[in-house]
Amino acid sequence: MNKGVIAAALAAALAAGGGYWAGRESAPPPAAASSAAGAAKPAQQARRILYYRNPMGLPDTSPTPKKDPMGMDYIPVYADDQDQEPAAANQVSISPEKIQKLGVRTEAASLHDLGRIIRAAGRVEADERRTYAIAPKFEGYIERLHVNATGQAVGKGQPLFEVYSPELVSAQREYAIAVQGIESLKDAEGSGQEGMRQLAEASLARLRNWDIPEAQIQALARTGQARRTLSLRSPVNGIVTGKTAVQGMRFMAGETLYQIADLASVWVIADVFEQDIGQVRPGARARIKINAYPDQRFEGSISYVYPTLNAATRTVPVRIELANPGRLLKPGMYAQIELPAAATGAVLSVPNSAVIDSGTHQIALVEVKDGRFEPRTLRLGARGDERVEVLAGVREGERVVVAANFLIDAESNLQAAIGGFAHAAGAAASPAAQPAAARIGHHAQGKVEEVDAAAGTVSIAHGPVPSLNWPQMSMEFKPANAAILKQLKPGAAVDFEFVERGEGEWVITAVTPAGAAAGKAGPHAGH
Repeated sequence: MNKGVIAAALAAALAAGGGYWAGRESAPPPAAASSAAGAAKPAQQARRILYYRNPMGLPDTSPTPKKDPMGMDYIPVYADDQDQEPAAANQVSISPEKIQKLGVRTEAASLHDLGRIIRAAGRVEADERRTYAIAPKFEGYIERLHVNATGQAVGKGQPLFEVYSPELVSAQREYAIAVQGIESLKDAEGSGQEGMRQLAEASLARLRNWDIPEAQIQALARTGQARRTLSLRSPVNGIVTGKTAVQGMRFMAGETLYQIADLASVWVIADVFEQDIGQVRPGARARIKINAYPDQRFEGSISYVYPTLNAATRTVPVRIELANPGRLLKPGMYAQIELPAAATGAVLSVPNSAVIDSGTHQIALVEVKDGRFEPRTLRLGARGDERVEVLAGVREGERVVVAANFLIDAESNLQAAIGGFAHAAGAAASPAAQPAAARIGHHAQGKVEEVDAAAGTVSIAHGPVPSLNWPQMSMEFKPANAAILKQLKPGAAVDFEFVERGEGEWVITAVTPAGAAAGKAGPHAGH
């Protein structure tokens, strides 16, 4: 009996011990339990994806991952993103991932001297003040030509041609007779000597008025013999730029027989565009490049800005004077001119790439904080080669967007890019629901009538457009890209935003089904 009780007690103890050790083997150690709890905690805090949005900012979402027509992955939108501070009504917001993907770059508005160079085309012309016409003041005949070709170089005093003129011979004889009469009547008194003196003076004045050389007149007075022919000479060193003289021809008084230009200095006439002429100042130095001499640069001084405008080319002539050593510059040569713009000093400016020009107004995207951008309307001043003056809209030190690689798209438009920013920030899907400061184009509602996929155009019967004072009508638009074109189906009622990219070219930059903004609710609204 006692033996049975002892055996039972021993069996119970062994069983209890086995259960204890079994429990020890199956239970996790304290450190392992703590690690498991730590692993479970992040799992409970994993970011919850609400939906996936279009990577180009188009109003298209998906509950599951997908790719757009260009092969780009849709971007997840997380629940905790919705809990962050929302953008102001006139701001757009972009995630850091999209900023990095798109290559968005900003630069601070700052004070700069624009230092602009005005470029213009022009031509070399002879200096009008150094151009001479050889036109005898008497009638006669050309007996002999000494210079018989256009383009020939002549020196000052060089004989050009010899002429015979009955009038010239008669005047010489009158003068010779008068001189001889004065000599014969020098001892006489009375009116005879005075009359002879007056005749000699009149004959001498006529010869001088006809530009007879003084040496020939003195020889005539000394010998009393009239010469049958007279040599006409060049008044300057230059080039014969025109010649109508032919040996043996008869010419009339005042007829131009030669034109001679002194090309020691020349003019370059630059055609400066109307919008640049206000920055051109006389006295400034200009640099000139001539196609015939690509390795040489010429410099001259701006001497005159003409008071007239060529209505056909909208340009104003500007005269530049420069020396012409070696006679390298020839009238008629084509010239490329660089004119320094008048200095304005340091002004508040931004890079040219920061300005988005809709045709009616200019806009810049200002970074108000990390990932937040605010469209600002600018008032611009003078333009430089790389920067433009800002008169209003941006303050010094504010950062503006100057580069975003996704804008470089042959089928897109800058206005579509602004629409993409707005949609990416969670703005309303309907263009009508976007804040006025973020909308760049014009808004309308209408019904799609016809889609021409080959031409990339769509015809829409739309209602009134107050921003353009348009009445209700049907007209043709061009979608900014292929994705927008795919959303437009004949018979569909749509809300759309559009801009004027060129004269008469209206481009749709954003589109949604009519009433989509009002009908949507929940976390997907506006996407």
